[in-house]
Amino acid sequence: MTGIAAHGAYVPITRLPLSLAAGRAAVEGGPERAVGDYDEDAVTMAVTAAIDCLTGIARESVDAVYFASTTYPLREKQGAALIAKALDLRRDVLTQDHAGSLRAGTAALESALHAVAAGALRAVLVVASDCRLGAPRGALEAKLGDGAVALLVTANPVARFEGSCSRADELQDVWRIEGERFTHTWEDRFAIQEGYTPNMIAALRGLLEKSGRCAEDFAKVALYAPDERSAGAILKKLGFKDQQVQDPLFGRLGNTGTPFALMLLAHALETAGPGDRLITAAYGDGAHALAFEVVRPAPPRRGMAWHLARRRAVASYDTYLRARGLDAVEWQSGADLGLSATIRFRERDADIAFLAARCTSCGQVHFPKPRVCAKCFAKDRWEPHRLSDRRGRLLAYTFDYFFPAAEPPTIMVMTEVDGCRVHVQMTNVRPADVALDQPVEYVFRKIHDAGGKPNYFWKASPLAEATHG
Repeated sequence: MTGIAAHGAYVPITRLPLSLAAGRAAVEGGPERAVGDYDEDAVTMAVTAAIDCLTGIARESVDAVYFASTTYPLREKQGAALIAKALDLRRDVLTQDHAGSLRAGTAALESALHAVAAGALRAVLVVASDCRLGAPRGALEAKLGDGAVALLVTANPVARFEGSCSRADELQDVWRIEGERFTHTWEDRFAIQEGYTPNMIAALRGLLEKSGRCAEDFAKVALYAPDERSAGAILKKLGFKDQQVQDPLFGRLGNTGTPFALMLLAHALETAGPGDRLITAAYGDGAHALAFEVVRPAPPRRGMAWHLARRRAVASYDTYLRARGLDAVEWQSGADLGLSATIRFRERDADIAFLAARCTSCGQVHFPKPRVCAKCFAKDRWEPHRLSDRRGRLLAYTFDYFFPAAEPPTIMVMTEVDGCRVHVQMTNVRPADVALDQPVEYVFRKIHDAGGKPNYFWKASPLAEATHG
């Protein structure tokens, strides 16, 4: 029996009210979409979703990482390897990138399911993440959202894989050319009538026929859709009822691209019970549908519900443009060569995996790792101590108005975690809400783009329950 053993998700805390994008004042309770902050991209969101998924699971048990995205910022460098390092996984994990299509997420998931079923791998972490851009004031700007999802595939699942059906097609309805930042779409009616509707119906109908089941056998359908009307029309034609449709979260999340269908599947898993059957279906140059049966409740995670409730509207449309690098600035962030590859390699355990050092003589934790323990003075007696899944507290802070930021000031903090002090930037917080002794967690974020490429490190984030506002 093969399927999904655990899930995790990430939705950025920042929301762009659609009224702001339309040039009007923000409307309380109005439609909005999730947008990554200036220090977030497809990689950082993927790492956060993966950490959520792996809560309480031994990381050494993971045999492979499959990363699916159409917006991974580097073209000739593997994203899955970077994610594996940030998660402090084994060095012998198999890493794969799946890209080039909005179906990459479901394709990666089915590849993982078959690999585990064949016995080639025992546990595969599938992570899908996207941070797509529509042109400012363009039609897609109001539709696209940012987010990530992580699914752990094993032979001891909570949701057993029951089968799939895929359909390939060739038409230019949604695309982005190499070197361009903005996603494009052809006229909506053509894209829906000639692309989305016939392909999705064919994949879903084929899945029902192959499985020998009918629409009423399924509790929820987590369906990729360009809009709510199109999804409803398809499901009604196939015999599904309104209560079977997993909320597509239009007006709250936005179309997240590659992870969209799988995020909705994760949302369905959060409330599904034993015996419930679920369908997830993605679209992009064809369609891909997969069926699962829940055998036991999914382990609790922050997941979709927690992240959807935790939100903060952008201060202004200009703030959003600055965060996405869509405004004109005097100095470009990639204008210098940045850190040398040698330094990045030497410091990757600390910078990417966020590994501190624990003295094997006295137990004192240090970050970064020194030669000599400051407590017992033992020399070169260290073992790795991962900080990424630990909780700390804020000891001191300062507001830096010199360091360039989309929303000044940059907040620099000294935190204490497991007895050691760590100096980092702080994110997901307004200056007025920073306080001494504030509990924090650590999140993987982009620090800058020096050298014309993303440079990553960890930041402190307030450890808080979901908040509204």
